[in-house]
Amino acid sequence: MKTLARWARAEWGELYVTVRGRLLGRRWRAFPLAAVAAVCLTAALHFVHNRSWGYGFVQDVGAVRAADPLWPALLRTPLSLFVPALDLPVWGALAQILFVFGLAEICLGRWRTLTLAYAATLAGTLYARVGIWLGPDSPLGLPASDAHVVDTGPSAAVVGLAVFLGWRYGARVTAGAVIVAMVVEVVVKENLAGREHVAAIAAMLALCGLSAARRRHTRNRQRADAGLPRPGP
Repeated sequence: MKTLARWARAEWGELYVTVRGRLLGRRWRAFPLAAVAAVCLTAALHFVHNRSWGYGFVQDVGAVRAADPLWPALLRTPLSLFVPALDLPVWGALAQILFVFGLAEICLGRWRTLTLAYAATLAGTLYARVGIWLGPDSPLGLPASDAHVVDTGPSAAVVGLAVFLGWRYGARVTAGAVIVAMVVEVVVKENLAGREHVAAIAAMLALCGLSAARRRHTRNRQRADAGLPRPGP
């Protein structure tokens, strides 16, 4: 039991300390308003999407397919982030959004969270087009029929944010478990959503690398300004 507790502190301790510090320091200002708004918008779109009078509207403003012209699809991509799949339980999606978006907003800030979520969704959207262009004979390619499949909704953003948070705050095992789960999904199901999840993860890992390089450069510059030697590799 003590070993498990030590592992939990090592894995999630930095994330816990960050969340607790922000909540204690900023109090009500740290409340994840964007996460709550995202949950409300997702629930509203799901409700409208399931109505005969609203299905076409949601499809027109928030459904993105690789077969669509690029620029109209890009205009719909921000809203597509909040359109959950009709064949999956919406409450699971809402719980994931509230938990992951909420943690990210507390730790990273509102606009950075929304930017990362959009980047993850956009990565999946653009990958679908590249994959169909490559064709099914390529390891990264997709069948032409996937051009008419609606892109994954909030799940790509949730997966991407989970990986970024895990890397940024030392929960590497958790981030690795999410990555492995998404790879297994691709192997087992071999569907467009799984491929888009992996594309979102790849985009987040690239941003993680850029963030690490920027922080390392900032630390080295601060040490140089203070007349201290640069740390070893």
